[in-house]
Amino acid sequence: MTSIITELKNQVYYIWLNRPEVYNGFNMEMSKEVQKALDFCATSEEVRAIVISAKGKAFSSGQDLKEATAENAPSMETILTEQYNPILLKIKNCPKPVIAAVQGVAAGAGANIALACDIVLASKSACFIQAFSKIGLVPDSGGTYYLPRLVGLQNAMALMMTGDKINAEDALRMGMIYKMYDDESFDAEVEKFSTFISQMPTKALAYTKKLLYLSLETNLEKQLLNELEYQKLAGDTHDFKEGVNSFIEKRKPVFNGK
Repeated sequence: MTSIITELKNQVYYIWLNRPEVYNGFNMEMSKEVQKALDFCATSEEVRAIVISAKGKAFSSGQDLKEATAENAPSMETILTEQYNPILLKIKNCPKPVIAAVQGVAAGAGANIALACDIVLASKSACFIQAFSKIGLVPDSGGTYYLPRLVGLQNAMALMMTGDKINAEDALRMGMIYKMYDDESFDAEVEKFSTFISQMPTKALAYTKKLLYLSLETNLEKQLLNELEYQKLAGDTHDFKEGVNSFIEKRKPVFNGK
């Protein structure tokens, strides 16, 4: 892989976007490499949490417009169906927690891929821009699905229509991100947080993720049945037994993700 850098550390799989010379703009190559990395994470027993971050000053400027406007450029349909939509679906369906670590500008599709992750962490200097209206396009990459659910319909409408830049402090206040850290300590805090998540009961987290997505599509009666179904599955895991035993024995649980 040439457009991303990956590393497995403490059962956390780090995926760094690595096209800093174009502010980590997505082209077909980088999109395919991210997809391949997410496929690996979904099935690897060594991976219990995933971090998507980036090298350089920006998280991602979104679509690489140079590729999109080249003489033999892929169509809009190809860009969405082959580059972005598969990434969004792989994040959603991944049975491991996916954490976005945004250390700079996240614009357009770059912002929406970050917001599609299960948990978003940001450095104090990070910012988010729904840049689509500035070039006469509509938001894509799941933005119209995730953003109103995170910040409310009116805020999402305004951010998408104006293309305003939202700093990390405002993003935190609006509920767009989970945590904000100082730039100097950001990498260390991301590693600390993601390592903590990787040591949690992985299957229970996967079932929790599934239940939360199901809750967006159903009523209370059906969701109570969904909770029952997944609670039975969680109750059959090794980590449930470990959690109960550790409570009885008054010690810290050691979960193995099984």
